[in-house]
Amino acid sequence: MNKNRLLHKNISLHDLSANFAEIEPDLSPKEVMDEANRCLYCYDAPCIKACPTEINIPSFIKKIASGNMKGSAKVIMDANPVGATCARVCPTEELCEGACVLNDASLPIMIGNLQRHATNWAMTNNQQLFQPGLPNGKKIAVIGGGPAGLSAARELARTGFSVTIFEAEDKAGGLDTYGIVSFRLPQDVSLWEVSQVEQLGVEIRTNSRVGTDISVKELIDGHDAVVLAIGMSDVPSLNIEGEGLNGVYDAIDFVKSTKSPPLTQDFVGKKVTVVGAGNTAIDAATCSVRLGAKKVNVLYRRTVKEMTAYPFEYDFAKQDEIEFEWLTQPVKILGDENGAVRGIECVSMEIKEPDHSGRRQAVPIEGSNEVMDTDAVILAIGQTRYTRLIEEMELDHEQGIVTIDSGTYQTSNSKIFAAGDVIFKAGKGDAMVVTAAQQGKMAAHSIHRLLSAAVKHETA
Repeated sequence: MNKNRLLHKNISLHDLSANFAEIEPDLSPKEVMDEANRCLYCYDAPCIKACPTEINIPSFIKKIASGNMKGSAKVIMDANPVGATCARVCPTEELCEGACVLNDASLPIMIGNLQRHATNWAMTNNQQLFQPGLPNGKKIAVIGGGPAGLSAARELARTGFSVTIFEAEDKAGGLDTYGIVSFRLPQDVSLWEVSQVEQLGVEIRTNSRVGTDISVKELIDGHDAVVLAIGMSDVPSLNIEGEGLNGVYDAIDFVKSTKSPPLTQDFVGKKVTVVGAGNTAIDAATCSVRLGAKKVNVLYRRTVKEMTAYPFEYDFAKQDEIEFEWLTQPVKILGDENGAVRGIECVSMEIKEPDHSGRRQAVPIEGSNEVMDTDAVILAIGQTRYTRLIEEMELDHEQGIVTIDSGTYQTSNSKIFAAGDVIFKAGKGDAMVVTAAQQGKMAAHSIHRLLSAAVKHETA
């Protein structure tokens, strides 16, 4: 077991922040060169095709081998505006490394580690990798400063558009800044990617919520095009008794609270129960351990086969001694006389035949109720949608999932384009940071084509 993952077991209560330091060390200079020189620099490389942003992986690795670190970082970030983040959070074993031809002979190239090394060099050496394009007189609004929004803004600024990002939070970066645990993705990495976009002249208006701080009409009328990249909202309610007790947390807010000091000591020595089995649930569970919880259980109403967390996230959690209770559904959260959580009542489930959607259904087993002791409950059962804003913008949607043209990312309003989680439909595609970044790029390219054609028509 990785000793870094056991740090929380013996740490001082005043030093909880050390548990949130990045767990994956950078490769040593010798390891970097040895690994870079193992690459075969394949023609028509399968690793490129496996990357949603199509980073030219052989090219950036060859530049590392030749000592051209800035060139390597530029190749990465040119294709993926959040390439430093993706080097840390992408499921590389399923993407680029999974496609490496060396899988058949030995071990795949450590593409993610080499990508992290090159982008770390750019961060450490304060490199500004790209320049803005010549102004073309067109104004674009981007709603949301997460991976999709940043990616769209970066591409548009490089082609001469005046871009303003409207971000509801204190800092831009979205999921990368607030929603991914610090020991996997330090906040400084995301904020460096934000700075790369700002240095292209992109204005980022933080604490600016569309529909509240600026009207939808004002935003649409004041810009030549709009990119909707608002992601998703809060964790939905379980609709069971006891959700209002002290000690019940929204997993999104909980992970966000660990991204900056001070860290709570409320979990030290406590029992924590996480409901859900996606990547956010795993993040909530591993954060709980690092906040000093003595026992962490994850409850899921289906089986390990149906869990949506990446395999490497699941393995990570097991190394942190997190226990999983499969086929278990909460039905009530129990409180003490002070209104604090003291337990959770659950019922066992069984899997039935698939329904009309093709998914096997989980149904409760009558009389199987059981109470588990716990001091805190973290809800991680997906996220709601920003349906009210979408409807205020009068866009076609399916339960908050914005309808787009798959080729252009254009919505039912020809002036508005959408990318990222706001268009992600469960079961169709992958809700990954790298996918959101690619969608933002493609939306920006569509806007560039559309408005460039309009300019030519106006001047003809």
